[in-house]
Amino acid sequence: MVARFENQAPENLHGKYQAMVVCCILGIGSLVSWNSLLSVGDYYYQVFPDYHPSRVLTFVYQPFSIGTIVIFAYHESKINTRKRNLIGYILFTTSIFLLIILDLATKGHGGIGPYIVLCAIVGSFGFADASVRGGMIGDLSLMCPELIQSFVAGLAVAGALTSAFRLITKAAFEKTHDGLRKGAMIFLAISTLIEFLCVLLYAYVFPKLPIVKYYRSKAASEGSKTVYADLAAAGIQNQSDLTADDVSKDKRLNNKELLLENVDYVVNLFLIYVLTLSILPGFLYENTGQHGLGSWYALVLIAMYNWWDLVGRYIPMVKWLNVENRKGLTVAVLTRFLLVPAFYFTAKYGDQGWMILLVSILGLTNGHLTVCILAKAPRGYTGPEKNALGNLLVLFILWGAFVGCALGWLWLIGKKNAF
Repeated sequence: MVARFENQAPENLHGKYQAMVVCCILGIGSLVSWNSLLSVGDYYYQVFPDYHPSRVLTFVYQPFSIGTIVIFAYHESKINTRKRNLIGYILFTTSIFLLIILDLATKGHGGIGPYIVLCAIVGSFGFADASVRGGMIGDLSLMCPELIQSFVAGLAVAGALTSAFRLITKAAFEKTHDGLRKGAMIFLAISTLIEFLCVLLYAYVFPKLPIVKYYRSKAASEGSKTVYADLAAAGIQNQSDLTADDVSKDKRLNNKELLLENVDYVVNLFLIYVLTLSILPGFLYENTGQHGLGSWYALVLIAMYNWWDLVGRYIPMVKWLNVENRKGLTVAVLTRFLLVPAFYFTAKYGDQGWMILLVSILGLTNGHLTVCILAKAPRGYTGPEKNALGNLLVLFILWGAFVGCALGWLWLIGKKNAF
């Protein structure tokens, strides 16, 4: 069976570019809910002005996300990836729709009760994020690097699109009665439709693409059980013919061995997101002061981060800009921490132009380094090992994001009326 797959040339299979487009859309869907929440942050600051929405909601989101990915990473070899991803996308769709229902039910009024319900919905975002992002990156790690690069780029596209939509809706409704609320609700409705599209694409389109069937069949031949349901959805029913012999299964590295072999990759991903989430979104909403852009300032900063994050995720497509040297990646990741004093002094003494530049650098380096690591790390492993490693990489991304969110509260030290 292994020889049969090795004799095929996957680049000649039909559906590679279609798969890249679908992966990008699925990437958008895996993060559009969270980015929607960030992008309507100005509205939630109006409704819940005393509760630090950008910081608290981010901090609520992360424990659910980390707890879920820890369980999935430990049991990844026994989990039905198809059900896992579909449940995640369906939960995304339902949760973001519930944000609209909550606002309609409360008529846009704040208070501790609605805020607790909002936090509960955000917790479901965390569960769905870990389910989808870990499942998709683990699944795409079985395939060619272009597909995982497209998915990860889709995460940034989600941010860029949500920022663009939010700026458009804010501009369209700014001068109307209750305009901020109307813009936020239309924006959330658009996000709900995007999530529903992802459910349909993953359920009915993605598993039937030839290149996807090829790589999943190859993974099954190497002993991966997580792809069986997806192969059945693609019309490949005889799963017993796709299993490898017991010897090849026994050679699979366990999670501890995979971590030891990739310790620099997982630590680098952890540090990338510690820095990014310690600044975004709380610092940008609460610590950058008042400038000429007024209520647009935080939205513009978030938009600049998202757009440059997107650019960074496509930079590795240029070969000489694709950093593959492991020591070089570590140096680049550590160098990013120079942005901490840069942000501090710019917020204190600089003008909005310098802040926009720093946010752009933060986004560019975040996207670039993330793609370099996620595309390089799975190379040379068998199908089951790639899936396991993909889940572990996402675990450290989410853990870094959680630690970054916690450290983000330190920016409030010394600030009047911070708490």
